[in-house]
Amino acid sequence: MEAVVPLFVVVPLAVAFAIVAIAHIPGLKRLTGLLAVAAVLFCLVAAIASLRADVPQVFVGGWGPGKVLGIQMVCDGLAKMMLVTINLIALVSIIYAGAYMRRFTSVWLFHSLFLLMTAAMNGVVLAGDLFNMFVFLEIAAIASYALVGFGCESEELEAAFKYLVLGTVGSAFILLGVTVLYSLTGHLNMAKVAELLPKVGPTGPAVLLAAAALIGGLALKAAMVPFHAWLPDAHPSAPAPISAMLSGVLIKAAGIYALARIVFNVLGPSGPYATILMVLGAVSMVIGVFLAVGQWDFKRLLAYHSISQMGYVVLALGAGAGLLASGGDRAIAGLCIFGGLFHMFNHAAFKSLLFLSSGSIEQQAGTRWLKDMGGLAQRMPITSFCCRIAALSISGVPPFNGFFSKLIIIIALVLAGHPLLAALAVLVAMMTLLSFVKVQRYALEGVPAAGAAEAREAPALMYSAMFVLAVVCIFGGVAMVQLREVLFDPAGEILLNGTKALLVGVAP
Repeated sequence: MEAVVPLFVVVPLAVAFAIVAIAHIPGLKRLTGLLAVAAVLFCLVAAIASLRADVPQVFVGGWGPGKVLGIQMVCDGLAKMMLVTINLIALVSIIYAGAYMRRFTSVWLFHSLFLLMTAAMNGVVLAGDLFNMFVFLEIAAIASYALVGFGCESEELEAAFKYLVLGTVGSAFILLGVTVLYSLTGHLNMAKVAELLPKVGPTGPAVLLAAAALIGGLALKAAMVPFHAWLPDAHPSAPAPISAMLSGVLIKAAGIYALARIVFNVLGPSGPYATILMVLGAVSMVIGVFLAVGQWDFKRLLAYHSISQMGYVVLALGAGAGLLASGGDRAIAGLCIFGGLFHMFNHAAFKSLLFLSSGSIEQQAGTRWLKDMGGLAQRMPITSFCCRIAALSISGVPPFNGFFSKLIIIIALVLAGHPLLAALAVLVAMMTLLSFVKVQRYALEGVPAAGAAEAREAPALMYSAMFVLAVVCIFGGVAMVQLREVLFDPAGEILLNGTKALLVGVAP
């Protein structure tokens, strides 16, 4: 299994460049989509197979005495959970794109950029050192900038430019944080940095500067309030499969995952860091949902909900970090972390499904404006069914997956001694339900507007991809016990073990 770990990056990266060459060979251009699907399918199958394998540390291209230097890849429980999430959403999105992207020119370029972004996100979650994590973050970001502006319309180019500018600011802060940590410890390996930081003073001004830069830069990548300005423009402007990838996995891999890895496994959970996470989570949760309620642009409404739902995840992780820092009950800390990770996985499923549904509706009805839709349940029954499943899931209605993860977070917050934050989470869930009642009323029910009257069901390739995610939303909550055993408990243990989690297999 160790030999497979580098292939999570190598295979989609190699196929991305191969597609560029194949696209210029007459008669082979139409194969680029099949190659892209095959590359992502390989990654998903390998990710699922890795769940039962024990491959915590892999060195690629080692050199030096004993070959202890090189690019280290860490395929621990947290990385495995993220690999499954990333490649599941990537597979569904690339299949959906097979029909959706036909209206665009240079589809081969889309496939190449898509695989480049997928390879980079896999690299982010496998990177065992800070600099390679930063490099993969940048590769994923550059590919996503191009994909947001793929249609080359004025709105898309403006959104891509704003995303580029703010993303570069975030990257600069992350690089600053990495540089400071390297200057303090002489290492970039996460485990070595975590081991040496206590010796240089974990509360010194230099360490706090590095922490502030890393947390601020990664919060921007995760679109936490008040660093969220790029997201409401970027997500609606991108093609629907890219909107699904951006909201479903990119802000998680490049933002939430990296933030959790840095705070728990490198810096170590402490009171100030936990407080920052809880404040970021609570503020994002509330402001995001209130901004969403007032939206009539379907995709922009979904974009604001991405901010709000990621607030749940960061809040839960912050509560867990606070308990670990104060020596509180480890079981309750584990429940907080489990709730956050479970909701992150569930959000990938239902939010990707919502963006794919909105893409089908926009393509068939010719509008993203809710008031210009209506009656789509009769004209697009399968898309409407999938949209309703996703809406019920994100609203926390039982028995769908979003209900269970939100319930776990609320209970964990109460047990952790934060009843007011738990009440706030309940309020946000109610506001989320209210905003999606509006979607059901104006988009799927009611009298069709002029443009929506001619809408027809989306192509089979598109609704087949959506149906896969609908199944995950329906059964993800019911299968919570099984998923916890194979997916979330191993990931949660990595965060619970703090700075000791990465020390196994690290050379002295």
